Amino acid sequence: MKRRKLEKKLKKKLDRERYDHTLGVMYTAASLAMVYNIDMEQAMYAGLLHDCAKCIPDDKKLELCQKYHLAISPAEESNPFLLHAKLGAYLARKKYHVKDGEVLHAIQVHTTGEPGMNTLDKIIYIADYIEPNRDKAPDLADVRKMAFENLDQTMLKILTNTLKYLEQKGGEIDPLTVETYQYFKHGISYCK
Repeated sequence: MKRRKLEKKLKKKLDRERYDHTLGVMYTAASLAMVYNIDMEQAMYAGLLHDCAKCIPDDKKLELCQKYHLAISPAEESNPFLLHAKLGAYLARKKYHVKDGEVLHAIQVHTTGEPGMNTLDKIIYIADYIEPNRDKAPDLADVRKMAFENLDQTMLKILTNTLKYLEQKGGEIDPLTVETYQYFKHGISYCK
């Protein structure tokens, strides 16, 4: 599906704020793709579709994941909003006809991350955090600058901030986010 046509479809499916965020992620991902020599179209498609399942009510997310036989972790079962990444990758493939496995994977891991993320995965994860409409994250100006200098350091910074936020809030932490944090923490320390 052509990107402009896809934008029009998503505009009807997402609320205004989510659609603006989606465009912000798409353009931020494109900018990062240029810096890190990654296919810009892949980055734009992944950015555009990363939240395609976000506005689906949580109970419906659970129902759809069960219907489509998508594995649901205990953390996802108690926090069904996390399912939007996994369900989004499925919908991107089935509903929006995306065949590119790298784009689908980047959508799937944009919320929790995972150990061994490739460059496109990191770009979408980071773009989701730093896009221009975001304004509440700590050290955002520094994180935005860092994103254009070192993806791994930026991943570690965002994961650190995310875990601190969830701990302070008292929210449940998905074990995959912790694994991802450990992966980047140890990976970066071994490289020094």
